Amino acid sequence: MTTQVSAPTAGLRETKKQETRQLISDHATRLFIAQGFEQTTIAEIAVAARVAKKTVTNYFPRKEDLALDHQEEFAVSLAHAVATRHPGESALTALRRTFAEAVAAQNPVAGFSGQEFARMVADSPTLGVCLRGLHDQREHHLVLELAGATGAQPYDITVQTAAGLLSTVHRVLFQRIQALTLAGHSNDEIAGVIAAEATHAFDLLEPALSGYASSPEHTRHGSPTPE
Repeated sequence: MTTQVSAPTAGLRETKKQETRQLISDHATRLFIAQGFEQTTIAEIAVAARVAKKTVTNYFPRKEDLALDHQEEFAVSLAHAVATRHPGESALTALRRTFAEAVAAQNPVAGFSGQEFARMVADSPTLGVCLRGLHDQREHHLVLELAGATGAQPYDITVQTAAGLLSTVHRVLFQRIQALTLAGHSNDEIAGVIAAEATHAFDLLEPALSGYASSPEHTRHGSPTPE
């Protein structure tokens, strides 16, 4: 009986938390775009969201977390693409496929953030540093995934080089999307340009990485299933 009562209550509590988190994030983004990230204070965000300042910091420990709310998804995105690659698919093939899907969907994690948001990030030294750190984190996660997929150590030069090349292509394409966004192009226009440029960029890696970290026929979480 206790379980039957507490489960819905827990669900409602979690829903309320998510709503509060989204409310704070929405008001923060609006203020950041209107005033600039550096100029906006946590106190102002709390007032706008009608919550206590401590509530804001409980949900978002760092001010940067309020602006870049897809950080975790971004950091693990390349590793996840490799971990969930199709049977027989190489790391490169999986990454170029998932990037093409992200471009077709105009996914914000791939860089489709909109001009106002892109300008806010570009104008903030703090967010610039944070974004570079996220790119580094993304490469680190990819190193670990490639090491596991190939049975090598993370410090292995092949793993390090492959991860560096693959993550650099994604970094370049991300920055290209941002540059086109800031130049005033629509997401549809950008998607068309990037789709073609991504094909060329990934083709440059084919000679070296076409068969690297190919998934076996039977996989589980991106690693070979034990016999």
